[in-house]
Amino acid sequence: MSLITEPVASFSPLYEQIKALLLASLQASEWLPGTPIPSEMELAARYAVSQGTVRKAIDELSAQNLLVRRQGKGTFVATHQEEGGQYRFLSLEPDSGQPFHLKNQFLACETLHSDAYIADLLEISAGDLIIRIERVQCISGRPTVFEEIWLPEEVFRGLSLESLNAWSGPVYALYEAKYSTHMVRAEEKIKAVLADVAISTHLQLPVGSPLLSVERVAFTYGDKPVEIRRARYDTSEQHYGNKLN
Repeated sequence: MSLITEPVASFSPLYEQIKALLLASLQASEWLPGTPIPSEMELAARYAVSQGTVRKAIDELSAQNLLVRRQGKGTFVATHQEEGGQYRFLSLEPDSGQPFHLKNQFLACETLHSDAYIADLLEISAGDLIIRIERVQCISGRPTVFEEIWLPEEVFRGLSLESLNAWSGPVYALYEAKYSTHMVRAEEKIKAVLADVAISTHLQLPVGSPLLSVERVAFTYGDKPVEIRRARYDTSEQHYGNKLN
């Protein structure tokens, strides 16, 4: 395949053009999460460029956690099903510093019409069908996180409360496995709130207890928003960590 026939901006550095082509293949599900991509030599022949150019493009995608290099095995599409990727978007850390495992309990999964706010975040039309999910997550048996999740019904058609509770891994891995949707980045807004009656019941806390509210928009390839998540965290024994580079 020659670069001349590819729809790539001519003013971009060559490795950026290759990066764009690799992203297009990921977006088209040519290579699925957890599977290897072709070798640098094969990709160099495919795009008629040097291996060094391909290597630089892959390095950038690896730095963005879209690809993962494995010594002696090759380069793989990143997946949330691997242990290292399960909590990639979770910044909650116990004050004790001890390892933890979140246990999920999905409470509700319903299909309804989107209001204007959620529709705007998902880049759909107000009134379009969405799926709304409620979930409680526990650490050592103690309710710690209450979440509301909104998904475009067109992408996640058929998702049910039964299938959510039957899934044993991270919900992002379910999106990958069942709906071919891989979350690649997220944007968050964080604020302090007080527990209302409903949330205090879910988290077994007094009404008015201080909580951390985190609203997240998660994006798949092509910068397409496909999930809205609003979580309330009990941070009495946890904190929200953020590493800045």
